Amino acid sequence: MLHFNGSSRSLVAEFWEAHFQCHYPNSSRTPYNQNFPGTCTGQETLTKENMAFEGQLQFVSDAVMAFAHALRDMHRDVCHGRHGLCDAMKPTKGTELLRYLRKVEFEGLSGDNFRFDPQGDGPARYNIIHFKQVSQGVFRWVRVGEYWEGELRLNMSEIQFKLGHPQPPESVCSLECELGQAKKYLEGESCCWHCFNCTQYQIRHPTDETQCQLCPQGTVPDQRHTKCEPIPEEYLRADSGWAIGAMAFSATGIVVTALVAGVFLRHHDTPVVRASGRELSYILLLGIFLCYAMTFVLVLKPSDIVCGLQRFGAGFSFTVVYAALLTKTNRISRIFNAGKRTAKRPSFISPRSQLIICSGLTGFQVLINAVWMVVSPPSAVHHYPTRDDNLLVCSSSVNASYMISFSYPIVLIVICTLYAVLTRKIPEAFNESKYIGFTMYTTCVIWLAFVPIYFSTANNIAIRITSMSVTISMSATVTVACLFTPKLYIILVRPERNVRQSMMPVRYSAVRGPRHQSISGPTGVTSSVVGAGNLLGVLPPNHGMESGSHSDAGHSTNAANNHSSTSKQLTTRGTQTLNCVNNAEKHVTINNTTHTMGNGPVSNNSQPNSPTKSADQCKSDLTL
Repeated sequence: MLHFNGSSRSLVAEFWEAHFQCHYPNSSRTPYNQNFPGTCTGQETLTKENMAFEGQLQFVSDAVMAFAHALRDMHRDVCHGRHGLCDAMKPTKGTELLRYLRKVEFEGLSGDNFRFDPQGDGPARYNIIHFKQVSQGVFRWVRVGEYWEGELRLNMSEIQFKLGHPQPPESVCSLECELGQAKKYLEGESCCWHCFNCTQYQIRHPTDETQCQLCPQGTVPDQRHTKCEPIPEEYLRADSGWAIGAMAFSATGIVVTALVAGVFLRHHDTPVVRASGRELSYILLLGIFLCYAMTFVLVLKPSDIVCGLQRFGAGFSFTVVYAALLTKTNRISRIFNAGKRTAKRPSFISPRSQLIICSGLTGFQVLINAVWMVVSPPSAVHHYPTRDDNLLVCSSSVNASYMISFSYPIVLIVICTLYAVLTRKIPEAFNESKYIGFTMYTTCVIWLAFVPIYFSTANNIAIRITSMSVTISMSATVTVACLFTPKLYIILVRPERNVRQSMMPVRYSAVRGPRHQSISGPTGVTSSVVGAGNLLGVLPPNHGMESGSHSDAGHSTNAANNHSSTSKQLTTRGTQTLNCVNNAEKHVTINNTTHTMGNGPVSNNSQPNSPTKSADQCKSDLTL
């Protein structure tokens, strides 16, 4: 029978009464045992059938049984079978008990053979049990494996840490960082860290997981921030709308330029073409053609060769145009300024001289480009105005170095404009300079509008190149329209005006000179009539008047009044004595007396000969 003493009575008695549903003798009545029908006898037995033992009970049992067997063996050897403790075991020596304890061997509660190994450890036999939720609100210890003397057997399908989630939780201090994140270790820790995102243009360093690496210029991270990918090249493509529009404009200009050149070649020897200065006109048309052709070079994909052509062609085409215009305006200005001071023809006004001057002006631009290309060779580079841009451009367009190519043409434009202003008061019959002036004024306005557009579109390569090509083409168009349209109008629409008389009213100037036409009469009066060439250059510059004798002075007066007969006499070559005056009257010198021959009666004006040229004779110089 089971007996309880002291404080253990209440605890064990309550357990015994609750388990076997009986009232223990001499125990007090409680709300839990007052309804039990019988009385506990103490003979009740705890078995596997009437009780579920804890899985860990075998370890407790084996520990208790190991000490029990060790004490029994020690008692048998020391006390020699005497009942109870003998004097030799009072007190029990620990070292002696340990010696017996190491030698115990018995069958444990689980049915396994229990013993200690030479190191004093118990047998490495473990049942692996798992406390889990088997259903909603129900938890239970479940055997999921065993460890048997160095061998682990584990049933992973029975393991769960959350109902419906068989995967076990990760037993780490910190989870691995996601793609595109770097680690920042906690102070003093090597296994715990925080993860932080790399910035917009960074990826995680390929070898150092604690750092982010900035992508090089021209590349951006991929979506996962694991590698840098190149940004597609951006340049003006020939099939884009911007390029097509610019090329269409330039192609139209080239066709118009070719038609103008064809008309001039067909009417090569007519007064209008000769008056415009044929050689300089052809050079001017060549420069206009080059300006239009530059558009097709600008829209090409940048390369070292293309960049060299752009750098050379942009400034050279302008130089050809404005060198020819400067030569023209300079020639007009020198002829009329010299005519106010002396009767001597200015130097370097012949066609050959004009070509040499124009070639020299153009050659200076070639020299500038040659030096520039040696000092800074042209090349195609990638330009990154922002982190998201990858522009394929010529190196000259990245900074303001294109202005090196344009600086010399700008100087020519400014000088041409000044000459146009200085020659604006020349008589209308000579005034091609007014068309040159209008060309220069319009060109200045175009380029003043272009400069801010060019520098404000650094990030938009399509607009930048298109604006440059259109500006170059517009400058060429203004030159064609202002300088060649009036001449084409006369050649094609009003051909009857394409004669000398239409270009310039015939004027004559007769003064004393070393060679002149003598008109003698019975009174001994000698008159000199010197014919002047005109602006259109129909007559060679040395054309004068054929010398001859006439019967009387009255014949001289009739010849002066008869324009047609006098014009025929001006076909012979002679030396012209030029007097620059801005009137439209005819002068005949008779016996040192100047007679004015106009539409009215002849008048005597006794005045000395003027050492200046007539306007008509200045025209002759202009058409050399």
